[in-house]
Amino acid sequence: MREEAQERCSEQVQDVTKCCQESEILMIVKCRKENSALKECLTTYYNDPAFYEECKMEYLKEREEFRKTGIPTKKRLQKLPTSM
Repeated sequence: MREEAQERCSEQVQDVTKCCQESEILMIVKCRKENSALKECLTTYYNDPAFYEECKMEYLKEREEFRKTGIPTKKRLQKLPTSM
């Protein structure tokens, strides 16, 4: 759920990342506005019941596949080497 919310708030994540890279040591003070915008965006998704149900259904689908195959989704999606 967290990863999906961060993908949907990618613009705010990029803003915070850019601000932190530019500010370095003073990032805590200088990037408050960007950090607050990111928190607000993430909280919106976390409190959305439709988003919760969407993530829950995706999780249940992945769990069902894992129980069938025994292979985690991340490993199934990795490409196998073509030459040996």
